Amino acid sequence: MLSEPNLNLWTFVIFTISVVVIAVGMLLLSYFLGEKEKHKTTGEPYEGGIPPTGSARLRFSSSFYLIAMFFVIFDLDAAFIMIWAVSFREIGVAGYIGISIFIGILLILFLYELSTGALDFGPNGKKILRYKNKFEKENKK
Repeated sequence: MLSEPNLNLWTFVIFTISVVVIAVGMLLLSYFLGEKEKHKTTGEPYEGGIPPTGSARLRFSSSFYLIAMFFVIFDLDAAFIMIWAVSFREIGVAGYIGISIFIGILLILFLYELSTGALDFGPNGKKILRYKNKFEKENKK
């Protein structure tokens, strides 16, 4: 009968061999059963079967990046609040006071962003189209 260390070694060897056999089998099956046709857009990045139209190099205003940063910040804050909500009963009154201060600071920061105009990006959306048209005209020359 096999001892305990040898039994563990054999199970690991059998597992490793089975993983290699399955991986090689999947690669061989995909090679033999996969499509052999090469389309014009097959080698392009982000190929979706549709030929690309125009350039992806558009200039965006820095306010779009600012909005993206605000989204990430407030998304992380929402994650913290969700963690607080899950552990609400365990942390008690101290946790409630802490999350109240946290939300208060968030509210103050949000009001500050609104007052400085950092979140006003709606009416200037036409600038994107102007930059796009300008960029396309420059690249056609």
